[in-house]
Amino acid sequence: MTETPARTVTLVVVDDHPVVRDGLRGMFTAAPGFEVLGEAANGVDALAVVGELDPDVVLMDLRMPGGGGVAAIAELTRRGARSKVLVLTTYDTDSDTLPAIEAGATGYLLKDAPREELFAAVRAAADGRSVLSPAVASRLMTRVRTPAADPAETTLSAREREVLVLVARGTTNREIAAELFISEATVKTHLTHVFAKLGAKDRAAAVAVGYDRGILG
Repeated sequence: MTETPARTVTLVVVDDHPVVRDGLRGMFTAAPGFEVLGEAANGVDALAVVGELDPDVVLMDLRMPGGGGVAAIAELTRRGARSKVLVLTTYDTDSDTLPAIEAGATGYLLKDAPREELFAAVRAAADGRSVLSPAVASRLMTRVRTPAADPAETTLSAREREVLVLVARGTTNREIAAELFISEATVKTHLTHVFAKLGAKDRAAAVAVGYDRGILG
């Protein structure tokens, strides 16, 4: 028996194809625990809609006439928007994935992802957890580059490695603290050190670098 989620996750769907928007709206409306607040056909309109409706998650396509997704993500990040952006696109090329993550996207999925995977990704994004499809993670492994530095200054400690592994699994700071029997403040300190050592600016980028360096397998 499927349990009903404890809270409803609100969404805004951004895609230039009306059929795609209708399909996503119908899919999420029919599933328990989701509410689609609105839609937009391009990145420029998305900024206005997100600003007005303040959803938990924005499902963002990337290549759209009238305003692309990466620019919209960067602007939402600049504005300090509460909404988390989950990229949902058909493109997994190097020129698409990295800019989207660098702009501030919480996750990146391809449109051929199974329905349940998409639902889980949206819930994870709403909780602030990073989500990367296997294909995207694989591409980022070969694309992410970090500044040259003294290896002694960039090697993760055993505890920092544990924290990064848990981040890669989509674990929240609170859950990491509970699992490792440390405070959330200590988790944040470890993450700050991990970001600095890996040359990453957020959780998704740190996970990508972790895969690239073999830290995560």
